[in-house]
Amino acid sequence: MPNKNDCVFCKIINGELPAERVYEDERVLSILDIAPANKGHLLVIPKKHYKTIIEMPEEELFAMISIVKKVGKSLFDALHADSFNVHINTGRAAGQLVEHAHIHIIPRFKDDELSFNYDAKKYEPMEMKNIATRIRKAMR
Repeated sequence: MPNKNDCVFCKIINGELPAERVYEDERVLSILDIAPANKGHLLVIPKKHYKTIIEMPEEELFAMISIVKKVGKSLFDALHADSFNVHINTGRAAGQLVEHAHIHIIPRFKDDELSFNYDAKKYEPMEMKNIATRIRKAMR
């Protein structure tokens, strides 16, 4: 597992690696993704190193979300996007490739043929209620 010193996003934040920056303030950096799902695909990254959003203090996460709104909204005017997806991968099993919290903003266009479809699962009788109970209990 890479540490903060090996983190590609930390290196970008510190100016050690190049990136196309679209927004920056004291807490957050937004850059174009180098492997976009659609052209204009952005990443919103906290400047402090957190492995996932779970580790982040709420005020840091709120700062990120406000920038997601700001830069996401700009996709409509700048790229004439029809809509956008906001995507967060938390952990390897969810597809998080860089172990530094970040949020994807993917511009969407009417005929872009990009898909995030999945095969829906089905609950057994009482399974939904049991899972909901376990989740509520874990939040206490």
